[in-house]
Amino acid sequence: MEKIQSDFITLTQFLKMQGFAATGGQAKQLVLEMKIYVNGEREKRRGRKLYPGDKVVIDGRTFVIG
Repeated sequence: MEKIQSDFITLTQFLKMQGFAATGGQAKQLVLEMKIYVNGEREKRRGRKLYPGDKVVIDGRTFVIG
């Protein structure tokens, strides 16, 4: 996983960074269609800010923001 160079990253940026989406438009659609959980709660906001230590579960795969 790439290291975040700022205080936070948005959920759509994260989806693109991890290869789930190639564009922001695709990422936006994925947020609406996929079951994405941030720290155990279902997330539907594409602009959700992810901070170091946050746990993201996408399609059964778990990621920890570092």
